[in-house]
Amino acid sequence: MASANVAAPQADAVSASRRKAFIGAARELFFINGYAGTSMSSIAAKVGGSKTTLWTYFPSKADLFAAVLDDLIDTYGQTLRVEMPEEEAVADVLRRFGRVLLATVTSPPMLSLYRLVVSEVERFPHLAELFYERGPRRGMARLAGWMAVKMQKGELRKGSPARAANDFVGLCQGSVYQHAILGLPEGTPGFAADVDVAVDTFSRGWSPGA
Repeated sequence: MASANVAAPQADAVSASRRKAFIGAARELFFINGYAGTSMSSIAAKVGGSKTTLWTYFPSKADLFAAVLDDLIDTYGQTLRVEMPEEEAVADVLRRFGRVLLATVTSPPMLSLYRLVVSEVERFPHLAELFYERGPRRGMARLAGWMAVKMQKGELRKGSPARAANDFVGLCQGSVYQHAILGLPEGTPGFAADVDVAVDTFSRGWSPGA
């Protein structure tokens, strides 16, 4: 009985390690060859296993892509974890959120993911849906929920929290972000000024007296 109790956790650890290896290989190959250019066979071969084994973990390439998305977002999706206290001043929270947002979306892995999705969206629109649902929509919903509370408290003017969240995120994604997407030198980290302008502009449009 004791040996069985030990064997189960060991088997689980091996399975988790195998799954992680498949995700890592898929991420690398997707970024190099694109979604269409990456086969399940090539992913299995990179890890050193059979395609049948890979299928036991991920029944389809779309399922594997979703796992790659979740892994990247768990690692780099800091906007889903940044502190947003309801009692803190609007500008202070937005400034922190904006800086974390830009640090996330301009990180090399997230830029590579975004470029991959955009490059494949015409042939595989479901990739964009997966990406948006698992990442941007969750972050936007969290920001909108916080803004709804601030509207109820009278610290922001009444309106659509979702619209306000979209406005702020759009304002943050200015020059530095646009240059980062294109791989231009101006896209290197140093986005505090963009965030400060975004906070100031947002405050002018959504302050209680606006």
